[in-house]
Amino acid sequence: MDYVIKLKDVSVSYLQNRKGTHSVKDFVLKASFISPFEKHRVLHHIDLTIKKGDSVGILGPNGTGKSTLLRTIAGIIKPDSGSVEVKVPISPLLTLGAGIELELSGYENMRIALALTGNYSKATRSEMIEKVSDFAELTKEQLRMPTKMYSTGMLARLAFSSVMTAQPELLMIDEVLAVGDRGFQKKCKNRLHEILNNGATLLFISHSPDEVKEVCKRGICINEGRKIYDGSAKKAAEVYSKLF
Repeated sequence: MDYVIKLKDVSVSYLQNRKGTHSVKDFVLKASFISPFEKHRVLHHIDLTIKKGDSVGILGPNGTGKSTLLRTIAGIIKPDSGSVEVKVPISPLLTLGAGIELELSGYENMRIALALTGNYSKATRSEMIEKVSDFAELTKEQLRMPTKMYSTGMLARLAFSSVMTAQPELLMIDEVLAVGDRGFQKKCKNRLHEILNNGATLLFISHSPDEVKEVCKRGICINEGRKIYDGSAKKAAEVYSKLF
């Protein structure tokens, strides 16, 4: 397999409210016969090829389209034009805690997260749950509690561990690598290096050039929705720093 992700001439836009229209009444009184929305282009003609085993850091200022790029690859956002091809299953960490049901217990949320990532079967259920709970460093008593009683740090540990304990083929992380205290952060980074050494592919968004250089070999810099650099992680960090 020569690549796991391929984007060709991908552009993405959002509809933006331009007339302060927030209801049917506003539409009738303000919008008249003119559409109250206009398209705001977020990504401009992105070409991107990611090979199996690549570790790619994506850098860029806020609002420049980094998260939109990951969501487009994940199939959450449909591009206006161009094509997106992904050949392997995705394990995304796009927003830490997304998908956690606060009324359910830690164990119940763990089972759901494992099922969604495809790392769950009757044969491996007990083993996987044990691995996740050990990695998250949460007690059995805590895992029996509804997650609405968790602290932010506990929620972060649960969400991160549910994805990171298995061996994903394609891992996408959006600014959520530094979770928990310093000891747990080190544990997460060590586990991430293990996953990469075992052949996984990584797409990692961060605002920390040092973190990208530490974790990734390849770096991409995006500015105003356009890819302005694609090469070594070290050089991408330099290009990013010069934007400010």
